Formats: sequence, C-alpha cells, structure tokens
Amino acid sequence: MIRAFLIGLALFTLTACETVKGAGKDIEKGGDAIQNAAQDVQESI
Repeated sequence: MIRAFLIGLALFTLTACETVKGAGKDIEKGGDAIQNAAQDVQESI
C-alpha cells in the first residue's frame, strides 16, 4: 500500500512539474510581448 502511494505521489509530482513548466513558458511569452510593446513605444517617441 505504501508502495502504491509513493508511485502515485511520484506521478503527481511529475505532472505538476510539467504544468509549472508550461505556465512558466506562457508567462515568459507574455513578458516578451510587453517588452516588445514597450520598445515600440520608446522608438516612436
């Protein structure tokens, strides 16, 4: 029973890591878009 719990916990942890990794990529893309927009505004001034 403990073995099954540990396997389930390991699978959950791996899934959570992938979710966090994906969220990090989305946040990074959003930051890039903001940075590009700020550069465009700065160049137009």
